[in-house]
Amino acid sequence: MAAATLRSVLRRNSLLPLFETCRLRDLFFFSSSVDPAAAVGVTTSPDPHFTVEYLVNSCGFSPSEAAKFSKPLAHLRSTEKPDAVLNFMRSQGFDGAGIRKVISGDPRHLCYNVEKNLAPKFQFLRDLGLSESDIVDVIRNNDDILRRNVHRSLAPKLEMWESLLGSRELVLKHLKKTTRFFHSSVEKKLHPNLKFLGDECGIPEERVSVVLRSHPKLISLKPESLRALVARADELGMPRQSRMFVRTLDALHNVSQERFEAKVELMRSFGWSESEFFSAVRKAPTFLCISLDMLRRKVEFFINVVGYTPSFIASHPNLLLLSLQKTVIPRFRVLEMLNTKGLWTRRGKFSSYVQLSNTKFMEKIVLPYKEKVPELLDILRAGDEQ
Repeated sequence: MAAATLRSVLRRNSLLPLFETCRLRDLFFFSSSVDPAAAVGVTTSPDPHFTVEYLVNSCGFSPSEAAKFSKPLAHLRSTEKPDAVLNFMRSQGFDGAGIRKVISGDPRHLCYNVEKNLAPKFQFLRDLGLSESDIVDVIRNNDDILRRNVHRSLAPKLEMWESLLGSRELVLKHLKKTTRFFHSSVEKKLHPNLKFLGDECGIPEERVSVVLRSHPKLISLKPESLRALVARADELGMPRQSRMFVRTLDALHNVSQERFEAKVELMRSFGWSESEFFSAVRKAPTFLCISLDMLRRKVEFFINVVGYTPSFIASHPNLLLLSLQKTVIPRFRVLEMLNTKGLWTRRGKFSSYVQLSNTKFMEKIVLPYKEKVPELLDILRAGDEQ
């Protein structure tokens, strides 16, 4: 059953031959692009503060950060290579924050040979059709690309993910926004995770395929980490066959247990029971990703201004996903103004109107009264500018 399920998912995209050979490729994916001279350099600088001062003055790190990141660079005697790396990255569109993020990921990037190690990786990404800003996003999120060999690692991985996801566009989309999924091991992560979701969790084959395309970072987790997320979802009472199950896993992946408990306590302070909280998560799991401060502000507005009870909000958690400044407040003010002028006589629930699309809200609520109450458009425009 396990093999049949996985084979069925992969066969739909003619992935099986490629998938079965990926374990051989994995042997070649971890070749380093570090300059040999840098890799073997063990001579320490005569001045122990040399690299610390360089990281502070040239990269903008704080002294404490520089001390931490200077250890792999202890062999440096000259700023020639680091200067060349920094100049190259700036020429490619990296600002100071972007450079610091890449260096903090691996300070040895400063030891690379620009022409041999860095330029080919940037050219590879350009050849894929990525813009300068796209390449910056890709490298910021996947700085280990700089450590890989283009022909032995990057190109084969691109081919594999393109086949798994079904299109190059999806691969590039996830590369720009997802951290480190591109280099996950097929044998150690992808294969076991797909098998676990299909066989043990009972997720239908077509939904496993959707997970692969929409949430590749879940498939790229360590198997034990994915199992822990599933266990947390089980504790919430989320059925594994539910279409919200994968969204719940994704939300829990982005919310630590500590932050989760903090949200439970916050909503308890507004009167929610634990069962109401769990029910709300099952209906709209992504509300877990809202910051504590914003969550508090939204609930306070719905209770103190709109007049909803905590139980009503718990049963309609999608309200919490709406933008407070751009949607909820402007629309509430529009309806309040119409009510004040005696123009709004229909007994519709605010929860229905606030969840309309912008086009529908304009058609049903604003445009019919724009001559009598031209201020309505100003109210909505003010929300758009927030």
